[in-house]
Amino acid sequence: MKITLGSDGENLIGLWFDGQKYYGSTLKEEIVIKDLPIFFKTKKWLEEYFAGKNPKINLKIKLIGSDFRVKIWNILREIPYGKVITYGEIVKKYEKQYGDKTSARAVGSAIGHNPISIIIPCHRVIGKHNKLTGYAGGIDKKIKLLELEKYNK
Repeated sequence: MKITLGSDGENLIGLWFDGQKYYGSTLKEEIVIKDLPIFFKTKKWLEEYFAGKNPKINLKIKLIGSDFRVKIWNILREIPYGKVITYGEIVKKYEKQYGDKTSARAVGSAIGHNPISIIIPCHRVIGKHNKLTGYAGGIDKKIKLLELEKYNK
């Protein structure tokens, strides 16, 4: 599973699987620098995660997107390791926190555009009745990530 990281030089701004929808969406230009400190910290985080651990490494993240999307991505960051939440539950959290109305479709679109996969855990969002739906990185990867976290329906 090949992963590409993006940075503004200091913060993590992207983490994509090869072939993922919206790949590279936060990159203004492609400059290859492999030895940024944020990349070393992110790689360490990923190593721990893929070893089946719940990493506690604090990463500097900069979310680039509309105000609405950033709010949704911050709600995703609150989903505990090994747990899932439905699109409908995210709608309720958003409406309660921000006092604005939204729809599951708008939430789904924001989640689909999440530029920092795995770390901002959009794979932990499921449909009604525990249905594993949509994942920009591919449903097969979503299943593997949930299995890694030992999620049980």
